[in-house]
Amino acid sequence: MPRAGQWSNGTNIGAGQRARVLRIALTGGALAFLLNRAVGVAAAIWPAAWRGLFGHDLRMLRGGHGASAHGRSCLGFFGLGLSLYFASQGAGRPFCLLLAGILRMLIAVGGGWLALRATGAALVICGGTLSTAVASGAWFRRWL
Repeated sequence: MPRAGQWSNGTNIGAGQRARVLRIALTGGALAFLLNRAVGVAAAIWPAAWRGLFGHDLRMLRGGHGASAHGRSCLGFFGLGLSLYFASQGAGRPFCLLLAGILRMLIAVGGGWLALRATGAALVICGGTLSTAVASGAWFRRWL
């Protein structure tokens, strides 16, 4: 039977038991990954049941495939990150969690910025291509 505090990262770091600290943190992270991944797989298999937890509007239940599918596939990593985030706090080692949070924010903000720019570029290309084709008389050519 474990003694009180035996499973605490802070206690084990203070005692210099690095192997135990890593084993505890990574085992917890792996379990969090697996449990969250299982939820993501269940949500992928039964998407309407998953969406039913959040509302009963038929439009919402029928829709919501795109972004939620990407979120479900990464749910295991969310659990892993959250588990190790709190383990880092308990270990009194905030640098890694600060770095990971900053990287996540930069990717989210940068990705959003790129998505907006790419959408704008796609609209310009679509409109430009169509206006050029129509203005050049493409409607009146046999091959189209």
